[in-house]
Amino acid sequence: MRRREFAAGGAVAAWTGLGAFPAWAFDLSETDAAAGVRAALERGAGAAVSLLGRTDGFLGNPKVRIPLPGYLEDAGKLLRTMGQGQKVDELVTAMNRAAEAAVPEAKSLLISAVKAMSVEDARNIVTGGEDSVTRFFADKTREPLGVKFLPIVTRATEKVSLASKYNAVAGKVAGFGLVKKEDANIEQYVTGKALDGLYLMIGEEERKIRQNPVATGSAILKKVFGGLK
Repeated sequence: MRRREFAAGGAVAAWTGLGAFPAWAFDLSETDAAAGVRAALERGAGAAVSLLGRTDGFLGNPKVRIPLPGYLEDAGKLLRTMGQGQKVDELVTAMNRAAEAAVPEAKSLLISAVKAMSVEDARNIVTGGEDSVTRFFADKTREPLGVKFLPIVTRATEKVSLASKYNAVAGKVAGFGLVKKEDANIEQYVTGKALDGLYLMIGEEERKIRQNPVATGSAILKKVFGGLK
């Protein structure tokens, strides 16, 4: 197989933060490099789904915990001072539980996107900066996952009477620009935030793999990312 300098120059500089690329880069084919990126993303996606798709996966993680949007967040603070904190907590908990229920449905679509990744996709992830993984998954899966998540989120929020109150209040304040139009419906808002949190955690898991590929026990990951050490 003809060796290519997939990881050379700016690509490796972006990957490692170094100004020059190491000697091991020349011994890595584009096929191996792309396979390593695929393996990292597949592991990262699986780990993120496992972390988020369980009780307190969202609610117990400040990085992805779903708050009330915009004006309603401030209104919630006011309600707490009026002794209505329990109602606010119930709504926030319900939103996060809905996200936790939806996330497990994402795994098959995420893995399919990784398996269909091209060498060009892999190159863009390596050279695309800190949010390249998030952008890759969002571009490939956000729309179909949104369709898949929405009915699950809807069923979860229908169990909570506060959901209808949220929609009524948010729909009114959205007309005044206090809540984004897309956030004026609780189901759509939670679906969007669930996807944001999922992509964020996939990126974090993928970075962990880059930092310690040996811990994965994967030969291809050690071959591709081990040279960064």
